[in-house]
Amino acid sequence: MSIRDRLKITRRGYSILREYCPGLIETKILFSLIESGAPFINIWFSAKIINEIANLRRIKVLGIYVIFTILINLIFSIIKSVVDRVSSAKEASMWDCFSKIFCDKQMSVEYEVLEKASYQQQKQKAEENLFMFGNGLGQLVWNTPGLISVFVGIFASIALSISLFTSKCNNNILNSKLWILVIVAMIVFEGWIHDKYKNREQKVFNDWSDGTVWFNRTFAFYGQELDLDLQRAKDVRIYRQDIIALNKIDKMIAHNIKDDSYISKMSLYQGISSFWAEIINSLCYIFVVLKTFYGAFPVGNMVQYISSLKRLTESFGELTLSIAENKIYCEHLKKLFEYLDIDASNENNVDILENVVEKEICIEFKNVSFKYPGSDTYVLRNINAEFHSGKRYAIVGMNGSGKTTFVKLLCRLYAPTEGAIYINGIDVKRIDYKEYLKNLAVVFQDFQLFSFGVGQNVSVNTDYDKLKVEQCLMKAGIYDRVSKMSEKLETCLYRDFSENGVEISGGEAQKIALARALYKETSVMILDEPTAALDPIAEEEVYTKFSEIRSEGLTIYISHRLSSCKFCDSVNVFDCGTIVQKGTHEELVANKQGKYYELWNAQAQYYRNSSR
Repeated sequence: MSIRDRLKITRRGYSILREYCPGLIETKILFSLIESGAPFINIWFSAKIINEIANLRRIKVLGIYVIFTILINLIFSIIKSVVDRVSSAKEASMWDCFSKIFCDKQMSVEYEVLEKASYQQQKQKAEENLFMFGNGLGQLVWNTPGLISVFVGIFASIALSISLFTSKCNNNILNSKLWILVIVAMIVFEGWIHDKYKNREQKVFNDWSDGTVWFNRTFAFYGQELDLDLQRAKDVRIYRQDIIALNKIDKMIAHNIKDDSYISKMSLYQGISSFWAEIINSLCYIFVVLKTFYGAFPVGNMVQYISSLKRLTESFGELTLSIAENKIYCEHLKKLFEYLDIDASNENNVDILENVVEKEICIEFKNVSFKYPGSDTYVLRNINAEFHSGKRYAIVGMNGSGKTTFVKLLCRLYAPTEGAIYINGIDVKRIDYKEYLKNLAVVFQDFQLFSFGVGQNVSVNTDYDKLKVEQCLMKAGIYDRVSKMSEKLETCLYRDFSENGVEISGGEAQKIALARALYKETSVMILDEPTAALDPIAEEEVYTKFSEIRSEGLTIYISHRLSSCKFCDSVNVFDCGTIVQKGTHEELVANKQGKYYELWNAQAQYYRNSSR
């Protein structure tokens, strides 16, 4: 990676930190300036105090030096304490800010991208770099103060050491300018060792860490999700799937222990670098002592030069280390940015839905065909259908006929492979995605409720209209159940976060999901298998209520059960990814050669048998 690329990546890293963690870098830099600058002030004053004691011994001058030293240290200590407190508070929330980066990205990525294994792998790698090892943004936060400290150390050390080489003594060898070249060459060589050590360390680390992505994803599933997911936990216990899971975990741990052995190699290179630094410090120490012995400067200056040269050596070593580390965390930042740069193309549109919904809505599928990314098989073929406001439509068919995929296209979770979807003649691709969703309420077949209060689940907000929530619960037929809960609308669903949480049945959850859709008050409502968890009587009740509630707007029912069709103005029958029939329930059931009649007759027979 070129220096220009690293600078570009580093600037972007700072930009993200300023956006998500405002003030963090600034306070870190201020703290570093104070912390790294204070020791050099002490070195300079200490040399002055020692020289004054050893030579003229003037009480007034000595007192001034001591008082200034104490006052400066006191002021620096107070400022450093305040800045450190602010910086620590901001750093404590840093990980939450990092989590928000991933949350924001996750919500902006297209649904079809989320389902790709390559996306999950890329996300896992970015998360592990950031959260497990603190690489990337974390290193940028921690290394920036160190880099500031390095530059302060280099410039201050040089400023305090210049007179070491300009002061003459009674030994011509010690007065030679070659000493400057020797010391600089040794310091540069130490930097070269640092660079080689860090590059080698990173190679070893990369060889080890690349394999941990698969390990951690797999371990998280077998070691955590499989046990913590209550739905899976039942099957795990009934069918003893823990035997398979534990076997997998044992194999992964054995493999990871083998990988861990590579990390021990890193200490070897660090040891070589530390050894060479001690050689440089020893040479500088001897050089300063000899020049003091031969009368080049007072004893107090010896303390100043020894301390300055030691700090100069350390600073150059840290500078080369920082440069090497910059190469490393830029690689990690690059992985993070590659993840963040995954296209969220749903947001790159030109029109907005507000300009469309002023009129009556007409949704049109025109020659729409679709196959999932990476697949050669079409799930939908040549779908042509229109849906108008004020009417109720049913999309029916056997499992696997393409109904749910149809819903995903309508919700713009996927884009058609061929053809287009229009709203009032406007291609939905040209409509702002967020505005589009505001006018769409969906109850998916695999809907999710959260471990929040009932009211928050229905309103999807912490601040909600209590009366409106209650009305929606009544319309969905679940208000009586909620009213008997201990905390009414504030009762938490499930027990993930509250011991007083309520475990509800699948049918009850489905009714709450219906209430959530009603609360949104949208122009278009889509119910994908909305009564799958309900018995036939409850199903009949729900559809009857919905036919009364949704007298306006556009409602689309997706189901393989046909009871909803009697309440609909039009029925579209799907089979093998195509629409094979259209019409009202009465028209379709009268056609004994059609697919709808076959489905209706099979289900009617089932209900007759089950009622005996």
